[in-house]
Amino acid sequence: MKDANNLQFSKSVFLIPTIYIVSIWVIYWVEITFGYNFNKFGVFPRDLVGFRGVFLTHFIHSDANHVFNNSIPLFVLLVSLFYFYKDVAYKVLLFGGFLTGFITWLIARESFHIGASGIVYLLFSFVFFSGIIKKHYRLVALSLIIIFLYGSMIWYVLPIKDGMSWEGHLSGLVTGFFFAFIKRKKGIVKKEHQFSKTEFDLLFDEKGNFSPPKIEDELQE
Repeated sequence: MKDANNLQFSKSVFLIPTIYIVSIWVIYWVEITFGYNFNKFGVFPRDLVGFRGVFLTHFIHSDANHVFNNSIPLFVLLVSLFYFYKDVAYKVLLFGGFLTGFITWLIARESFHIGASGIVYLLFSFVFFSGIIKKHYRLVALSLIIIFLYGSMIWYVLPIKDGMSWEGHLSGLVTGFFFAFIKRKKGIVKKEHQFSKTEFDLLFDEKGNFSPPKIEDELQE
């Protein structure tokens, strides 16, 4: 039974990451095969029609390199999310994805903003800061691995490269930190070790005063 549960859990950990990666590649394949251009469905800031991009932008990419560059970190970070934070994984992904797109819609330049980079930064930020906040050795180790693999991403929350939506990256980073803070008591939580009372402890009362048992009490026992 335990092996069956572990197998089912392992499948669920990889299911959503696999579906997400396959989805963005299928959507891009549809674009190039049938001559569509879905860029207009991305986030266009402070425009009512452009608000639909808040929900759609994370599935739209400009070219094959764009899809490929997002695919690997997306898969790694999604697996990390669903493995270590299975209780809140869907909320972080869905609500975090919406909030990332919404903040982009509020603050970004007037242009179409597309790509799953916002989700990448959301997950990167959530996993990293959760590990630090929880002070759990496994999560801290994961955080160090994440920062080692994708640490250079931090520079792209600044306007240092033309044609890149740094606003979407910044939105994801801020949103990830926000969710890491409000969900700090969810997922793996470091447990305080509780010591049982010894005979020595019984010699003291609740205030710490020395209070040995009475001889009469011992005789009655």
